[in-house]
Amino acid sequence: MPAHDLGTTISLFWVVPFAGLLLAIAILPLVTAKFWEYHRNKALIAALFGLPTAIFIGLEDWHEIWQVGLDYFSFITLLAALFIIAGGIHLQGDIEAKPPTNVFFLAIGAVLANLIGTTGASMLLIRVVLRTNRERKYTGHIPIFFIFLVSNIGGLLLPIGDPPLFLGYLQGVPFFWTLKLFPIWALAVGLVLLIFLVVDTRAYAQEPAEALQRDRAEIQPLRIEGAHNLLWLLGVLGAAILLPTPLREIVMWLMALLAWKTTRPEIRRKNEFTFNPMIEVAVLFAGIFSAMIPALLILKARGGELGLTAPWQFFWATGCLSSFLDNAPTYLAFASLGQGVTRALGLAQGIALRDGSIAEMYLSAISAGTVFMGANTYIGNAPNFMVKAISEEWRCKMPSFFGYMLWSGAILVPIFVLTTLIFFR
Repeated sequence: MPAHDLGTTISLFWVVPFAGLLLAIAILPLVTAKFWEYHRNKALIAALFGLPTAIFIGLEDWHEIWQVGLDYFSFITLLAALFIIAGGIHLQGDIEAKPPTNVFFLAIGAVLANLIGTTGASMLLIRVVLRTNRERKYTGHIPIFFIFLVSNIGGLLLPIGDPPLFLGYLQGVPFFWTLKLFPIWALAVGLVLLIFLVVDTRAYAQEPAEALQRDRAEIQPLRIEGAHNLLWLLGVLGAAILLPTPLREIVMWLMALLAWKTTRPEIRRKNEFTFNPMIEVAVLFAGIFSAMIPALLILKARGGELGLTAPWQFFWATGCLSSFLDNAPTYLAFASLGQGVTRALGLAQGIALRDGSIAEMYLSAISAGTVFMGANTYIGNAPNFMVKAISEEWRCKMPSFFGYMLWSGAILVPIFVLTTLIFFR
């Protein structure tokens, strides 16, 4: 049965496994951390929700399963290549921890997030930021703003910046289309940096004199180890832009292999590099890609029935879900909904995706909502918890789950409201 026809006839019951898997990913790490430590348990949960759906869809339309499998392979290939290559780059040093220095780090991170992904940029920079500020006493706000910018908002401009955008690219969004979102990116990044400068300047003014003297005394110039890996990153970027699948994936794996073979092991040890985060992503997304198929088919076929027609509704709906659930499947779900609404309302064709066009105003709102609002909670995006854990290892006191949300609510929500008024009315 063709995918579009299947979307009109499939029971809503088949959306339940997708919702259940997303809830399990959000809740289980909080309520049973010991169980969630083991990859085999994650694989069991992913299979429990994803496998029955995959079998059902495969019996109805094997081509849909084949296409989803190809998308999953491309998605994991990009993440793995960026993860391996970025893990071989180590930034060493300890410069004076003045507020302009920290603004510089955050601004550089917001740009780098588009080139090596939010995860890669976060892992590359968080330790040098913490090392630079370790002599200071009042630094609890710094990792919070780091999560806002480097781990989330910064990665809006290129598909390799954040996983949902790469999924959009695989669905047919032109690689450089996201550069059209630069005004939205610049407003959000600029406002967060400005607020950070005010907060950090006030904190710096309260620092004890001995802390500032120690900070000035323990200066080490910044230097980068494993810089040759930037060549392999360029190779991944070039493959993503220029090559079709499967040649694109072959070149990406080749770049990852070259990075692994040409990087000294001690550099990865300094970065505390392990494959555990990548294994977790691969296992869970195998289940997500399978379980989400019915939801995507239904939204494409019946999206116009849900009543979402304004860009601001897409911005906030995708953003709210991305705050608590994984933003990659949220992006796909609402992109499918946007296609359905575009077709139902007879809107002028915008971006031609694999299964139909979506109005540009909807795609812009969905892209910004998923990327930006992953910063609203610790569980909104994978790098958030990584940064939190590393910061606590460095004895930087981090707020609780709800304490963090007080920060994001006070700082980010007003910025998102302003973004809505300017770009998504």
